[in-house]
Amino acid sequence: MSDQLVIDTLDFVRNAGSLRGRVCPCDLERLQDYLTDKAGELVYSIEGLFDHQDRPMLRIAVSGTVNLSCQRCLEQLEHALELESELLLARNEDELCRYDEDVTVDAIMASTALDILTLIEDEIILSLPNSPRHQDIACLTTSKLEIYRAVTDEHPFAALATLKQ
Repeated sequence: MSDQLVIDTLDFVRNAGSLRGRVCPCDLERLQDYLTDKAGELVYSIEGLFDHQDRPMLRIAVSGTVNLSCQRCLEQLEHALELESELLLARNEDELCRYDEDVTVDAIMASTALDILTLIEDEIILSLPNSPRHQDIACLTTSKLEIYRAVTDEHPFAALATLKQ
């Protein structure tokens, strides 16, 4: 990663910290395994605040586009990111275990040196689809057209001749 942006999470929340910026997908090394290229720009914001139960949390938002590979036709697929998440900050292991028992809550351990770009990268990777695909019409039309062209380019009985052998 090019620049490391590190915060003390609990101090960031106490001071109602806020960070905004832009990052290129090429600066997020682990994300490269999911992308077809390094194009694009991602806009992020992170806010430190207390939730309605007075628990420290980080609110993260990321928007932009990344290029994935369609799992159906293997062509490039532009994927729009509009990610918003809230992470509670656990002060100790017991608190983190309690948060983990609640499936409606996302939590991480509070840190005196949390790398913001690593956190953003984690959230992006978690938000990506397991099997990215074009919409049915766009993807299947291309595939069917290629199959039709391949079949009609050959003599119609060529396939039968190979079966006889």
